[in-house]
Amino acid sequence: MEKFYLEKPSIERKKDALEYIKEILANNKSDTDGTNKLKHYIDNYEEWITKIENDEKIVPSEESVPSKTYFFIRESDNKIIGMTHIRLTLNKMLADIGGHIGYNIRPSERQKGYNKIQLYLALIECQKNGLDIIMIDCLKDNLGSSKTIISLGGFLVKEEEKSFHEKQVTIQDYNINVDESLENYKDIYEPYVVIKNERKNK
Repeated sequence: MEKFYLEKPSIERKKDALEYIKEILANNKSDTDGTNKLKHYIDNYEEWITKIENDEKIVPSEESVPSKTYFFIRESDNKIIGMTHIRLTLNKMLADIGGHIGYNIRPSERQKGYNKIQLYLALIECQKNGLDIIMIDCLKDNLGSSKTIISLGGFLVKEEEKSFHEKQVTIQDYNINVDESLENYKDIYEPYVVIKNERKNK
């Protein structure tokens, strides 16, 4: 059985991280949700590390909120399989579009059920940071993402037509009760996870 854990990005992961984001960008159907703007730092990964470290210290405002970013690592081969970006609070803009959690799985590792495991791990981090109810959204036509959310107890709270990236799209907002989800689905997902508190690659 494969096992996975979340790991805070580090300088040591530079080569792996750049390979990861370049694979996503090379896939025309892929977006970069959950990667916390890594695509803008391909030529200066070290600056991105500084950025995400500073993200944790942000004082909440209508311009920005504190957040944490993690690589989703498969233990057997030490490979970055995905990324997750957790916002510790929401401002008006993120409550409208964005929510608490963004996530991504690299194209070559999709359709294996891995994102459900990643979301379970993200909910553990939400619990550590005192989040009780989290909002997570997705495009209505992104069936993979909606199935992932529902698989962890997400329930639809609203569905609206909105302007997103200069297009009109239907966005679904889901809520997840963090404590209930972790309790109700632990027998399914705990066998696949390794809890590494604030682990960094070595």
